[in-house]
Parts: sequence; structure tokens; C-alpha cells
Amino acid sequence: MTKMTYAFYLQSAISFGAAVMFLIGGIYFLPADGWVRAFLCLGALFLVNSSFALAKCIRDQQEDRATEGRVAPYR
Repeated sequence: MTKMTYAFYLQSAISFGAAVMFLIGGIYFLPADGWVRAFLCLGALFLVNSSFALAKCIRDQQEDRATEGRVAPYR
């Protein structure tokens, strides 16, 4: 397993922040009614929340598999 470097963490945080800012800016400047922008904003918030939840589930599953590999010989 490779260790995550600070540069990779920084790049990921900056790119996530930029993506969210561009999404918010795009929704804000969209030539549409307020309810359409509000609907798109709610969809974007749901997408971001789902992305974090999926990443957490994948991380937990990988940690469980790594733990099983270390514990199995001792059973």
C-alpha cells in the first residue's frame, strides 16, 4: 500500500474546492428561474454528499479486507 503524500492531498483538496466553486458559479449565473437553480443546487448537494458516503464505504471495505488478511492466520 502506498502512502499518500502531502502534495497529492493538497491537489485533491484544491481540485475538489475548484469543482464545487465552478458548480456553484455555474448554477448561480444560469439564465433560469430561481426554482430551477434551487433544484439544481439541491441535486449538486446530494451528489457531493453521496460522493463522500461512497468514498467512506469503499475505504471501510478496503480496511476490512486488509484486516482480514492479517487476522486470518491467527484463527
